[in-house]
Amino acid sequence: MGLQEEQAEGSQGPVSGAAARPAGEAPAAPARRLKRTDAIAEAIKDWIVLNQLQPGDRLPQEKALIEQFKASKGTIREALKALETQGLIRSRTGPGGGAFVAELSGERAMELLANYFFFRQPSIRDIYALRKRLEPDLAASLAGRLGAADFRRLEETMRLYDHPPATTGEEYEQRLAELEFHSILAELCPNPALGFICRFLQTLLRNLTICRRIYDIPNPELRDAGLSYQIRLLRALKAGRAEEASAIMYEHMCAAERYMESCEAEFRAGFLKL
Repeated sequence: MGLQEEQAEGSQGPVSGAAARPAGEAPAAPARRLKRTDAIAEAIKDWIVLNQLQPGDRLPQEKALIEQFKASKGTIREALKALETQGLIRSRTGPGGGAFVAELSGERAMELLANYFFFRQPSIRDIYALRKRLEPDLAASLAGRLGAADFRRLEETMRLYDHPPATTGEEYEQRLAELEFHSILAELCPNPALGFICRFLQTLLRNLTICRRIYDIPNPELRDAGLSYQIRLLRALKAGRAEEASAIMYEHMCAAERYMESCEAEFRAGFLKL
């Protein structure tokens, strides 16, 4: 199944304004013209979807792709390299080698998306503004939906921080395990978009320099409070009480935000060492 040459080449040339739009109407914004390599990469993605290829399926050989998309060898190779960088295909050399469709993992997608925030890192307040809105909905969506294996997984994670840490290093690991509890909930979310966004926010929080400093601070009361919220949440989820689960999660997020912002203020004021 091929694609028209003009689709691979991008948009056509400009059309006279008088012929293209009624008199008095503002001119439309010019369409973005893709580079040849990017256009071919997009065309290959469309071809994969139209032909219902699945992860692990092999793409046609290079010669066939050149004929299929009417492009040079160099352009095809650049397009495939771009798709490989995006995590959508993988290449294998040797006998039986070639280009194969790959499934982009959630972790890899978050790494790529996190690059956008490399020079514009959100604040703790920015992240919790969204967590307070989204994680209560996530909790409500899971009420009555989790199985015994899901609850075992959550409870095993909680056991990593249900005791006082012996070292500063263990304190930090316990705080990450508390976030992992929320990441598991996001992974189990029946709405994949909501789950992905919640996991991404948790990843941003882990990676903030100020948060890594805060997570090193011993705080047994915080750990006990977090466990209390999570125990109450699991009870509500097991009983299928969606509104209660949502309310508990919102309360939990508000308490966590207050603590994190309080610590951040102390760091900024110099009372705690960065």
